[in-house]
Amino acid sequence: MSQSTVLVSSPTKSLTILKDLSQLVKFRLTMMVVFSTGVGFLMATTSNFQWISFLILLVSGFLITGAANGINQIIERDLDKLMTRTQNRPIAQGRLSVAQALGLVSVMSFVGVFLLATYINSIAAIIGGSSLLLYAFVYTPLKQKSSLSVWIGAIAGAAPPLIGYTAVTGTIDATAWFLFAVQFVWQLPHFWALAWVLNDEYNKAGFFLLPFKSGRSKNSAAITFVSALGLLPLVVISYGMELTSISISILLLLATVNFVYQAYQLWQTLELKAARKLMFGSFYYLPIVQILFIIAHYLK
Repeated sequence: MSQSTVLVSSPTKSLTILKDLSQLVKFRLTMMVVFSTGVGFLMATTSNFQWISFLILLVSGFLITGAANGINQIIERDLDKLMTRTQNRPIAQGRLSVAQALGLVSVMSFVGVFLLATYINSIAAIIGGSSLLLYAFVYTPLKQKSSLSVWIGAIAGAAPPLIGYTAVTGTIDATAWFLFAVQFVWQLPHFWALAWVLNDEYNKAGFFLLPFKSGRSKNSAAITFVSALGLLPLVVISYGMELTSISISILLLLATVNFVYQAYQLWQTLELKAARKLMFGSFYYLPIVQILFIIAHYLK
Protein backbone atom coordinates (compact mmCIF):
# COMPACT_ATOMS: atom_id res chain seq x y z
CA MET A 1 0.00 0.00 0.00
CA SER A 2 1.41 3.38 -1.01
CA GLN A 3 1.85 6.28 1.41
CA SER A 4 -0.71 8.35 -0.55
CA THR A 5 -3.31 5.60 -0.09
CA VAL A 6 -2.70 5.60 3.67
CA LEU A 7 -3.02 9.39 3.82
CA VAL A 8 -6.34 9.27 1.96
CA SER A 9 -7.85 6.31 3.80
CA SER A 10 -6.98 7.55 7.31
CA PRO A 11 -9.07 10.76 7.16
CA THR A 12 -11.89 8.81 5.51
CA LYS A 13 -11.86 6.28 8.35
CA SER A 14 -11.84 9.08 10.91
CA LEU A 15 -14.84 10.71 9.25
CA THR A 16 -16.68 7.37 9.26
CA ILE A 17 -16.02 6.94 12.99
CA LEU A 18 -17.22 10.48 13.70
CA LYS A 19 -20.36 9.85 11.67
CA ASP A 20 -21.03 6.65 13.59
CA LEU A 21 -20.55 8.39 16.92
CA SER A 22 -22.86 11.18 15.77
CA GLN A 23 -25.52 8.60 14.91
CA LEU A 24 -25.03 6.81 18.21
CA VAL A 25 -25.68 9.92 20.31
CA LYS A 26 -28.24 11.33 17.81
CA PHE A 27 -26.25 14.54 17.54
CA ARG A 28 -28.95 16.87 16.19
CA LEU A 29 -31.57 15.68 18.68
CA THR A 30 -29.04 15.94 21.51
CA MET A 31 -28.19 19.51 20.54
CA MET A 32 -31.89 20.43 20.67
CA VAL A 33 -32.02 19.02 24.19
CA VAL A 34 -28.87 20.96 25.14
CA PHE A 35 -30.55 24.12 23.83
CA SER A 36 -33.52 23.53 26.17
CA THR A 37 -31.11 23.04 29.07
CA GLY A 38 -29.50 26.36 28.25
CA VAL A 39 -32.93 28.02 28.14
CA GLY A 40 -33.58 26.91 31.72
CA PHE A 41 -30.24 28.37 32.82
CA LEU A 42 -30.91 31.68 31.08
CA MET A 43 -34.41 31.91 32.55
CA ALA A 44 -32.99 31.55 36.06
CA THR A 45 -30.14 34.04 35.60
CA THR A 46 -30.83 37.63 36.61
CA SER A 47 -27.30 39.01 36.99
CA ASN A 48 -23.64 37.93 37.09
CA PHE A 49 -23.86 35.39 34.29
CA GLN A 50 -21.68 32.40 35.18
CA TRP A 51 -20.05 31.36 31.90
CA ILE A 52 -18.06 28.47 33.36
CA SER A 53 -21.13 26.95 35.01
CA PHE A 54 -23.09 27.48 31.78
CA LEU A 55 -20.49 25.66 29.67
CA ILE A 56 -20.19 22.80 32.19
CA LEU A 57 -23.97 22.49 32.17
CA LEU A 58 -24.10 22.27 28.36
CA VAL A 59 -21.30 19.67 28.23
CA SER A 60 -22.91 17.54 30.93
CA GLY A 61 -26.31 17.85 29.22
CA PHE A 62 -24.77 16.68 25.95
CA LEU A 63 -23.07 13.71 27.62
CA ILE A 64 -26.16 12.56 29.53
CA THR A 65 -28.52 12.95 26.58
CA GLY A 66 -26.09 11.32 24.17
CA ALA A 67 -25.60 8.43 26.59
CA ALA A 68 -29.36 7.91 26.90
CA ASN A 69 -29.68 7.81 23.11
CA GLY A 70 -26.77 5.36 22.91
CA ILE A 71 -28.31 3.03 25.51
CA ASN A 72 -31.55 3.18 23.53
CA GLN A 73 -29.71 1.93 20.44
CA ILE A 74 -27.93 -0.82 22.37
CA ILE A 75 -31.25 -2.14 23.69
CA GLU A 76 -33.03 -1.78 20.33
CA ARG A 77 -30.18 -2.96 18.07
CA ASP A 78 -32.14 -5.93 16.69
CA LEU A 79 -35.30 -3.87 16.27
CA ASP A 80 -33.37 -1.14 14.45
CA LYS A 81 -32.50 -3.68 11.76
CA LEU A 82 -36.23 -4.04 10.97
CA MET A 83 -36.85 -0.38 10.17
CA THR A 84 -35.56 1.42 7.09
CA ARG A 85 -34.90 4.68 8.99
CA THR A 86 -32.75 2.98 11.63
CA GLN A 87 -31.24 -0.07 9.94
CA ASN A 88 -28.01 1.79 9.10
CA ARG A 89 -27.26 2.76 12.70
CA PRO A 90 -23.73 1.77 13.74
CA ILE A 91 -24.63 -0.92 16.29
CA ALA A 92 -27.34 -2.45 14.09
CA GLN A 93 -24.80 -2.71 11.24
CA GLY A 94 -21.97 -3.94 13.47
CA ARG A 95 -19.72 -0.97 12.81
CA LEU A 96 -19.75 -0.47 16.59
CA SER A 97 -19.85 -3.49 18.87
CA VAL A 98 -22.18 -3.60 21.86
CA ALA A 99 -19.13 -3.64 24.14
CA GLN A 100 -17.67 -0.55 22.48
CA ALA A 101 -20.96 1.33 22.64
CA LEU A 102 -21.59 0.25 26.22
CA GLY A 103 -18.16 1.39 27.30
CA LEU A 104 -18.65 4.77 25.63
CA VAL A 105 -22.13 5.47 27.04
CA SER A 106 -21.04 4.33 30.50
CA VAL A 107 -18.22 6.88 30.52
CA MET A 108 -20.51 9.58 29.12
CA SER A 109 -23.18 8.86 31.75
CA PHE A 110 -20.70 8.91 34.62
CA VAL A 111 -18.88 12.05 33.49
CA GLY A 112 -22.13 13.89 32.73
CA VAL A 113 -23.67 13.22 36.14
CA PHE A 114 -20.30 13.76 37.89
CA LEU A 115 -19.93 17.21 36.31
CA LEU A 116 -23.40 18.20 37.49
CA ALA A 117 -22.87 16.85 41.00
CA THR A 118 -19.38 18.32 41.43
CA TYR A 119 -19.56 21.69 39.66
CA ILE A 120 -23.29 22.52 39.57
CA ASN A 121 -25.41 21.04 42.38
CA SER A 122 -26.93 17.80 43.62
CA ILE A 123 -30.49 18.62 42.52
CA ALA A 124 -29.43 19.12 38.89
CA ALA A 125 -27.40 15.89 39.07
CA ILE A 126 -30.32 13.90 40.48
CA ILE A 127 -32.70 15.20 37.81
CA GLY A 128 -30.15 14.53 35.06
CA GLY A 129 -29.38 10.99 36.24
CA SER A 130 -33.06 10.18 36.79
CA SER A 131 -34.07 11.40 33.33
CA LEU A 132 -31.36 9.22 31.77
CA LEU A 133 -32.59 6.13 33.65
CA LEU A 134 -36.23 6.90 32.88
CA TYR A 135 -35.59 7.33 29.15
CA ALA A 136 -33.22 4.40 28.71
CA PHE A 137 -34.71 1.78 31.00
CA VAL A 138 -38.42 2.63 31.26
CA TYR A 139 -39.44 4.47 28.08
CA THR A 140 -37.32 2.34 25.74
CA PRO A 141 -38.62 -1.14 26.74
CA LEU A 142 -42.17 0.18 27.28
CA LYS A 143 -42.42 1.23 23.61
CA GLN A 144 -43.17 -2.37 22.66
CA LYS A 145 -45.79 -2.82 25.34
CA SER A 146 -47.90 0.30 25.71
CA SER A 147 -48.57 3.73 24.25
CA LEU A 148 -48.08 5.02 27.81
CA SER A 149 -44.40 5.02 26.88
CA VAL A 150 -44.94 8.40 25.22
CA TRP A 151 -45.99 9.93 28.55
CA ILE A 152 -42.92 8.47 30.24
CA GLY A 153 -40.69 9.71 27.43
CA ALA A 154 -42.26 13.15 27.76
CA ILE A 155 -41.32 13.29 31.46
CA ALA A 156 -37.69 12.49 30.67
CA GLY A 157 -37.74 14.85 27.69
CA ALA A 158 -39.07 17.73 29.79
CA ALA A 159 -36.23 17.49 32.31
CA PRO A 160 -33.59 19.61 30.43
CA PRO A 161 -35.02 23.08 31.20
CA LEU A 162 -35.58 21.92 34.79
CA ILE A 163 -31.92 20.91 35.02
CA GLY A 164 -30.80 24.23 33.55
CA TYR A 165 -33.00 26.25 35.89
CA THR A 166 -31.99 24.40 39.06
CA ALA A 167 -28.34 24.69 38.03
CA VAL A 168 -28.65 28.39 38.86
CA THR A 169 -31.17 28.42 41.69
CA GLY A 170 -30.53 25.11 43.42
CA THR A 171 -34.29 24.84 43.96
CA ILE A 172 -37.38 23.86 41.98
CA ASP A 173 -39.80 26.78 42.11
CA ALA A 174 -42.96 27.66 40.17
CA THR A 175 -41.03 28.96 37.15
CA ALA A 176 -39.01 25.75 36.97
CA TRP A 177 -42.20 23.67 36.98
CA PHE A 178 -43.71 25.95 34.35
CA LEU A 179 -40.77 25.41 31.98
CA PHE A 180 -41.07 21.68 32.61
CA ALA A 181 -44.81 21.79 31.88
CA VAL A 182 -44.38 23.61 28.56
CA GLN A 183 -41.85 21.09 27.29
CA PHE A 184 -43.87 18.14 28.63
CA VAL A 185 -47.14 19.20 26.98
CA TRP A 186 -45.38 20.11 23.71
CA GLN A 187 -43.87 16.65 23.47
CA LEU A 188 -47.24 14.87 23.29
CA PRO A 189 -48.39 16.27 19.90
CA HIS A 190 -44.75 16.22 18.78
CA PHE A 191 -44.35 12.50 19.58
CA TRP A 192 -47.73 11.56 18.15
CA ALA A 193 -47.22 13.51 14.91
CA LEU A 194 -43.88 11.74 14.48
CA ALA A 195 -45.48 8.38 15.30
CA TRP A 196 -48.24 9.06 12.75
CA VAL A 197 -45.73 9.78 10.00
CA LEU A 198 -43.57 6.76 10.90
CA ASN A 199 -46.39 4.42 11.91
CA ASP A 200 -45.61 1.82 9.23
CA GLU A 201 -41.97 1.75 10.29
CA TYR A 202 -42.81 1.46 13.97
CA ASN A 203 -45.22 -1.38 13.26
CA LYS A 204 -42.32 -3.40 11.85
CA ALA A 205 -40.61 -3.23 15.24
CA GLY A 206 -43.80 -3.68 17.24
CA PHE A 207 -43.73 -0.22 18.78
CA PHE A 208 -46.94 1.25 20.21
CA LEU A 209 -46.57 5.02 20.11
CA LEU A 210 -49.88 6.37 18.83
CA PRO A 211 -52.53 6.81 21.55
CA PHE A 212 -54.65 3.90 20.31
CA LYS A 213 -53.63 0.53 18.90
CA SER A 214 -55.89 1.27 15.93
CA GLY A 215 -52.99 3.44 14.74
CA ARG A 216 -53.79 6.28 12.37
CA SER A 217 -57.35 6.65 13.61
CA LYS A 218 -59.78 9.45 14.40
CA ASN A 219 -59.33 8.77 18.11
CA SER A 220 -55.55 9.04 17.93
CA ALA A 221 -55.83 12.30 15.99
CA ALA A 222 -58.38 13.66 18.51
CA ILE A 223 -56.03 12.97 21.46
CA THR A 224 -53.20 14.64 19.55
CA PHE A 225 -55.36 17.72 18.99
CA VAL A 226 -56.46 17.87 22.64
CA SER A 227 -52.85 17.60 23.81
CA ALA A 228 -51.90 20.55 21.59
CA LEU A 229 -54.79 22.54 23.08
CA GLY A 230 -53.08 22.10 26.44
CA LEU A 231 -50.47 24.63 25.36
CA LEU A 232 -53.00 27.49 25.19
CA PRO A 233 -53.62 27.81 28.95
CA LEU A 234 -49.86 27.77 29.49
CA VAL A 235 -49.60 30.98 27.47
CA VAL A 236 -52.13 32.60 29.80
CA ILE A 237 -50.33 31.23 32.86
CA SER A 238 -47.01 32.65 31.66
CA TYR A 239 -48.55 36.12 31.59
CA GLY A 240 -50.20 35.58 34.97
CA MET A 241 -46.81 34.58 36.42
CA GLU A 242 -45.35 37.79 34.93
CA LEU A 243 -42.90 35.77 32.86
CA THR A 244 -44.01 37.58 29.72
CA SER A 245 -45.21 41.02 28.69
CA ILE A 246 -48.46 41.58 26.82
CA SER A 247 -46.62 41.90 23.47
CA ILE A 248 -44.64 38.68 24.02
CA SER A 249 -47.82 36.93 25.15
CA ILE A 250 -49.55 37.91 21.92
CA LEU A 251 -46.65 36.44 19.92
CA LEU A 252 -46.78 33.28 22.02
CA LEU A 253 -50.51 33.04 21.46
CA LEU A 254 -50.14 33.40 17.69
CA ALA A 255 -47.46 30.69 17.55
CA THR A 256 -49.56 28.40 19.74
CA VAL A 257 -52.78 28.94 17.80
CA ASN A 258 -50.92 28.08 14.60
CA PHE A 259 -49.56 24.89 16.17
CA VAL A 260 -52.98 23.92 17.53
CA TYR A 261 -54.52 24.55 14.10
CA GLN A 262 -52.01 22.13 12.56
CA ALA A 263 -53.14 19.50 15.08
CA TYR A 264 -56.77 20.34 14.27
CA GLN A 265 -56.11 19.77 10.57
CA LEU A 266 -54.75 16.30 11.33
CA TRP A 267 -57.87 15.51 13.37
CA GLN A 268 -60.14 16.67 10.55
CA THR A 269 -58.33 15.10 7.59
CA LEU A 270 -56.35 12.15 9.03
CA GLU A 271 -53.93 12.79 6.17
CA LEU A 272 -50.25 11.95 6.25
CA LYS A 273 -49.57 15.40 4.80
CA ALA A 274 -51.24 17.03 7.82
CA ALA A 275 -49.21 14.86 10.21
CA ARG A 276 -46.00 15.95 8.49
CA LYS A 277 -47.03 19.60 8.83
CA LEU A 278 -47.65 19.10 12.53
CA MET A 279 -44.38 17.23 12.97
CA PHE A 280 -42.31 19.93 11.28
CA GLY A 281 -44.37 22.58 13.05
CA SER A 282 -43.41 21.02 16.37
CA PHE A 283 -39.72 21.29 15.44
CA TYR A 284 -39.83 25.07 15.23
CA TYR A 285 -42.62 25.76 17.76
CA LEU A 286 -40.66 24.93 20.91
CA PRO A 287 -37.49 26.93 20.14
CA ILE A 288 -39.59 29.92 19.07
CA VAL A 289 -41.53 29.80 22.34
CA GLN A 290 -38.37 29.36 24.42
CA ILE A 291 -36.61 32.24 22.67
CA LEU A 292 -39.63 34.45 23.35
CA PHE A 293 -39.47 33.50 27.04
CA ILE A 294 -35.80 34.46 27.13
CA ILE A 295 -36.47 37.80 25.41
CA ALA A 296 -39.26 38.57 27.88
CA HIS A 297 -37.03 37.60 30.81
CA TYR A 298 -34.19 39.93 29.80
CA LEU A 299 -36.48 42.82 28.88
CA LYS A 300 -37.88 43.00 32.41
